[in-house]
Amino acid sequence: MNFSGDFHVHTPFCQHGTEDKMEDYINQAIERGLTYLTFTEHAPLPNGFSDPAPGKDSSMPADAVETYLQEARRLKKKYRDKLVIQVGFEVDFIEGFEKETRMLLEKWGPLIDDAILSVHMLRSPEGRFFCLDYSAREFSSIVSVFGSVDAVYATYYRTLRQAIETDLGLFKPKRLGHITLVEKFRQAFPPSRKFDREISEILELVAGKGMELDINTAGLYKEHCQSIYPSESFIRKAAELAIPLVPGSDSHQANHIARGFQRLPELPYRLPGGVKR
Repeated sequence: MNFSGDFHVHTPFCQHGTEDKMEDYINQAIERGLTYLTFTEHAPLPNGFSDPAPGKDSSMPADAVETYLQEARRLKKKYRDKLVIQVGFEVDFIEGFEKETRMLLEKWGPLIDDAILSVHMLRSPEGRFFCLDYSAREFSSIVSVFGSVDAVYATYYRTLRQAIETDLGLFKPKRLGHITLVEKFRQAFPPSRKFDREISEILELVAGKGMELDINTAGLYKEHCQSIYPSESFIRKAAELAIPLVPGSDSHQANHIARGFQRLPELPYRLPGGVKR
């Protein structure tokens, strides 16, 4: 890689992660020879939206945001001679809550360095919401509600298109997260057809909007996936489209920093737009 950084990292403020301290992640990054580290904790869910995950643990509580940002600022200063640290959010795009998400971004956007826009929540034809990547058991329930695995995949890629195309204001994240997350349980719940056309169309939209792409190694370590999000062929297609490729481990514990980066294809990866060299 032409530089060394991990730009998709969670923290102890993540309710479904470990209790490893932010400083633990930083020390791991330094130990592994990284130059850059970006914390992208799950942003609070928009007002009026009820977390559909069985554990109600999808995001950071709204009352924890100030503490999260203060701790990040403290660590930036402490480690400024050893590591370039950025702080931001992974923001959920939720169909029907665009206005509320825009308001959330307007509130916190001026105080962060970077952000990722992801789809974790799907709305069923009946209007119920489900957390896509919670567990294989939950995914089985989602398939039952949607009627088929293919219907879940189609809804996911349609929602991802909406995320790209929707105006979320000045502080809309410029990077699209793990675009093939729907494949997390693909070996246990395989679709009946390939969704290559939908993924290619997503990449064309990302390129057209001037967005960045999260090249996410977490899927390599998921029992029913074992692939980068997206797969190598689509990473190469993104590179051909001149989409900035930004690597992220999606770490939810400190010892996962930069995990799997040695398995990324040899391509020119980039810094997120807001990071200074």
